[in-house]
Amino acid sequence: MEFLQQNWHWAALAVASGSMLVFQLVKGRSPDELNPVEATLKINREDALVIDVRTSDEYVKGHIPNARNVPLGDLEKRSAELIKDSKPLILCCATGARSSVALGTLRKAGAESVFHLAGGIQAWERAGQPLAKGKKKK
Repeated sequence: MEFLQQNWHWAALAVASGSMLVFQLVKGRSPDELNPVEATLKINREDALVIDVRTSDEYVKGHIPNARNVPLGDLEKRSAELIKDSKPLILCCATGARSSVALGTLRKAGAESVFHLAGGIQAWERAGQPLAKGKKKK
C-alpha cells in the first residue's frame, strides 16, 4: 500500500490506460467499417467499387488495384456518378480518416451500400494485400 501512495501518479496512469483499452473493446466498430479481408471479399463476391479519396499524388504512389481516384474535395460533385450503378462502394484513404468523412458525404447523397476501409491503405499494406502504382484511373 505504501508503494501505491508513493507512486500514485503511475497507478493512475495505469488505470487510465487500461480504461481506454476496455472502452475500445466495448465500443466495437461501426458496421460501415471493413477490414482488408472483408473488403477483399466484398470486392470479389459483390463486385464492389473501390473509391480512393486521397489526392492524385498519393494515389499514384500506391493504391488498391482497380480503385478509382476521386479526391475528397471532388466527391460531393461526383457523388451522383458513383452511386448510379448501385454497386457497393468501398472508400479508402491513407489511414481511414478521410474515408470516414467521405462515407458521410455519400450517405447524404443517397448511397445505401457504402463502406470505408478501416485503417486505410496502411491497414491494407499491413495485411499483405497488393498495391498498384502508376497513373490515375478515372
